[in-house]
Amino acid sequence: MTAHQLSRADARRIAVRAQLLDAARPDGLLDVVRGLTLLQIDPTAAVAPNADLVAWSRLGSSYTPAELTAALEKRTLLELQAMIRPGEDLALYRAEMTEWPERGTPASWREYHRTWAAANDACRRDILARLGAEGPLPSRALPDTCAEPWRSSGWSNNRNVTKLLELMVQRGEVAVAGRAGGDRLWDLADRVYPGVPPVPVEEALRVRDERRLRALGIARTRGPECPVEPVGVGEAGEPAVVEGVRGTWRVDPARLGVPFEGRAALLSPFDRLVHDRRRTTELFEYEYQLEMYKPAAKRRWGYFALPILYGDRLVGKLDATADRTAGRLRVDAVHQDVPFTKAMSAEIGQEIQDLACWLDLEPTLPE
Repeated sequence: MTAHQLSRADARRIAVRAQLLDAARPDGLLDVVRGLTLLQIDPTAAVAPNADLVAWSRLGSSYTPAELTAALEKRTLLELQAMIRPGEDLALYRAEMTEWPERGTPASWREYHRTWAAANDACRRDILARLGAEGPLPSRALPDTCAEPWRSSGWSNNRNVTKLLELMVQRGEVAVAGRAGGDRLWDLADRVYPGVPPVPVEEALRVRDERRLRALGIARTRGPECPVEPVGVGEAGEPAVVEGVRGTWRVDPARLGVPFEGRAALLSPFDRLVHDRRRTTELFEYEYQLEMYKPAAKRRWGYFALPILYGDRLVGKLDATADRTAGRLRVDAVHQDVPFTKAMSAEIGQEIQDLACWLDLEPTLPE
């Protein structure tokens, strides 16, 4: 098949429309999650929790976090490995759970997961017994009878029950049944997951690649290894080349030749439009790095700077913090990667006002 010839502007517009960030806003939360395939859960709430911020970027102030809570309670949406997915998509993951150790993780980690879980099988059985008798329960209420502690150079070191639960999710044995005060409540998977037949693994992987490409619009066949959600799309879609960018891409043919009308949008640092930093650089020629882990003196854009989208371009960063104690959305800077026109300033300013209104905060702008 001859590769589609795309300009960078073509590729950007395909990506923006696929991520539901053009002028045609989605109808509601379920349409958003189905279109994006997922909302990533992240506890950082310098402005708002990521799942809520991503939903607001698409829906505007008509969206309320209570909608997400209700959808999770009704299980039209499900939490799976720190991602919120449509409940019907679970069938695309259930067969793979029976093939654990998990795919998509470097082989060395798969082997460590396998041997560590085997060494702590007694603890695994203790957890299943406790949940069977009492669940749903938070992780702190579950017994840590691990014979071998989890070793890591990061925050998860010695977080034995948490890590074992995460592996048990991958095995299809336990699931997140809800939350209480931000804590995950765990229960037996058979009580949480709807009784739908699993899709065979190879078919499920193909469908997931196709759905991922539909949500991204344009992507590489392969990308950096990611343990939960890959950035590559395999052989989904059709080949394409982008002017000025090396290599071949895969494009969703349904996105080709569709008229584009853009708008201004403020994005979470974890937004899927910018999540693959290499793709963001290649297609948008946009430099971005989440700086919350840097010392304050070394930050260029701010602790939790929000990428600013205008039309099909990423044009700046918003350094803002929700100060709920003071009742203010504190805007410390609006960094312009390109000079803003009056029209750009007006539309981006309106998005800042809308964000403050949605958060029920008073905006405080830089002088």
